[in-house]
Amino acid sequence: MSTMSASTIITVAPTGAESAKEANPALPVTLDELVRAARACQAAGASMIHIHVRDAAGRPTLDLGRLTDTVAAVREATDLIVQLSTGGAVSDPFEARLAVLDAGPDSCSLTTGTVNFGDDVFANPWPFVAELYQRTQALGILPEFELFDLGHVAALDRLLDTYGPPAGGAVHADFVLGVPGGMPGTAAALVAGVAMLPAGATWSATGIGRSSVPVMLAALSMGGHLRVGMEDTLSYGPKRPARDNAELVERAARLAGEAFRPTASPARAREILNLSQRR
Repeated sequence: MSTMSASTIITVAPTGAESAKEANPALPVTLDELVRAARACQAAGASMIHIHVRDAAGRPTLDLGRLTDTVAAVREATDLIVQLSTGGAVSDPFEARLAVLDAGPDSCSLTTGTVNFGDDVFANPWPFVAELYQRTQALGILPEFELFDLGHVAALDRLLDTYGPPAGGAVHADFVLGVPGGMPGTAAALVAGVAMLPAGATWSATGIGRSSVPVMLAALSMGGHLRVGMEDTLSYGPKRPARDNAELVERAARLAGEAFRPTASPARAREILNLSQRR
């Protein structure tokens, strides 16, 4: 069973690698836009930010210079836990995804298995996953295990059994539900996944698109944490584009309060994830 917290860590995923600004002009794609979004989301209740970066043309990139500059800028402007995506876009090579860690984030995403991703394939073969995990251990970076399917939970257990605990000792996972090809965005799928987690693990949940709010409510009812943001949904509701990322965080914070599990400050989130000594 996982550990239940009296407070709620809200992670904001503001950009992602899939959506274009044309789909919602509020999508932050420049560094200045991302920093402004980070500030607004911290004020709204976020304690962690999951970052993808874009190039000058707004396309997803894993350029190490841009990643390093982004980490520095978000740290200077906010107290948020800085988490970089090692998933990138589905076309990014493994070498570039491994090199993301050289930008020095507090945390990184670590998907534990391959999954169909709409018409594409998000490839995470075991040798790559194992190498990425061992690099996080060597560099003292907290991996957030991204779980798109139940087999990914089993692979998380395999990583821990083979290579030992993560840096800092905290096992933290994020269930990503509603991707075409992965687990559906339902409470039943979330219950099944959480039941398979190792003892003491903490977890959050992400609902893609229209599953965003149902997954959020299910996670809160089960003692989990939340991830929201325009990477996962560009809309606030049916035919209603999100005003910005802060609006999505505000709703998550309001629902967490209604569930008597108020938002965790960045400092409290660092304690929960055993990151209090990292900055």
